[in-house]
Amino acid sequence: MSLDELFQQIKKKKSFLCVGLDVDIDKLPSTLSPNPGSIFEFSKQIIDAVAPYAVAIKPNLAFFEVYGSKGWEILELLMNYIDNNYPELFTIADAKRGDIGTSSEKYAHAFFKHLKFNAVTVSPYMGQDSVEPFLMYPDKHVILLSSTSNPGSQDFQIQSGNENNLFEKVIQKSQTWSHSEKLWYVVGATRSSHLKQIRKLVPHNYLLVPGIGVQGGHLSDVVEYGINEQCGLIVNASRSIIYSSNGSDFAHAAMTRARSLQFGMESFLKKHELVK
Repeated sequence: MSLDELFQQIKKKKSFLCVGLDVDIDKLPSTLSPNPGSIFEFSKQIIDAVAPYAVAIKPNLAFFEVYGSKGWEILELLMNYIDNNYPELFTIADAKRGDIGTSSEKYAHAFFKHLKFNAVTVSPYMGQDSVEPFLMYPDKHVILLSSTSNPGSQDFQIQSGNENNLFEKVIQKSQTWSHSEKLWYVVGATRSSHLKQIRKLVPHNYLLVPGIGVQGGHLSDVVEYGINEQCGLIVNASRSIIYSSNGSDFAHAAMTRARSLQFGMESFLKKHELVK
């Protein structure tokens, strides 16, 4: 999926919502058996419910890999289900990979060719040669960890004194790489001041913004500092949507929450004259 095609979906659905699939069997609704086999059924019903209001789906691979080969089997089934039923959904592998040489080549092949994701999250810590293999695929996208919202992010990402923050250095350096137009950046919704700085550094690249739900970020701040001429934002909500209810109405509750977020996004898109 090209960025133009993604923007067309944003305008069509009047939404820039991404739904994260952080599916924990200990949090499954009481109507589903607490075993790995129920993850597919739960995820399938969530996707069916939110598809009219979301433009992207982001499986968190940790919640699949924990079950070994069974987890990968479920992930493959899920990606096939999306591909066959909702090809308009932009799919993000929340994998946070990053390694050198042939290791990154194999990761890229796994996510882009085998599982057919549209994008993958990548750690930039090992530098250019660890990211380049992911950038070789046409119409695929690489989402670099930049300014995250977890407490430990201050250990390395943020510098004291007059020195530039590490997240700024990551962005500036990565923009000198070939195919940098395919790069996205992760910016936590609770880091609104960083979002403003990052948008100045990359006015045209897309940003993946988690943290507007349980983590307490505000959609209004994200839009104020992050929106651009093609929206340029994919805002993720995971637990606040998929665990809206732990009863038999879990899919309907997820739909209601997604619809509410989409309604708010529509108002911002109209305000910025990106949709009518």
